[in-house]
Amino acid sequence: MKTSFANFIREKRIAAGLTLREFCRLSGFDASNWSKVERGLLSPPQSKKVLNKIAAVLKIKEGSQEYKEMIDLAALSTIPEGLIESEILEQLPVFFRTVRGENPTEEELKTLLNKIKSAWTSEK
Repeated sequence: MKTSFANFIREKRIAAGLTLREFCRLSGFDASNWSKVERGLLSPPQSKKVLNKIAAVLKIKEGSQEYKEMIDLAALSTIPEGLIESEILEQLPVFFRTVRGENPTEEELKTLLNKIKSAWTSEK
């Protein structure tokens, strides 16, 4: 997962054949503010209710891989860029799957643990 919430949503909206205004009409969002979300100028919503509304308009099935990616990207957007190195940030989806009760592969977990350990020891 190397995309942003803004790019993910914009691509899904366009693929669904929805203009920004039509998407906003269906979802109840203000077009001016939503445009800023899609351009990465405003943070994505964090409310599960709002994210579910977005998923419904874009016909993203709750629980699907696309849905999980959307939720993960919204969560990742809350982490300040300067706090996490990009290689650790790339491993966070493994962490999110673990928290959701999914079973990442042993290799994914080892990679994540090694990244965390190396970041931890380099700070000391």
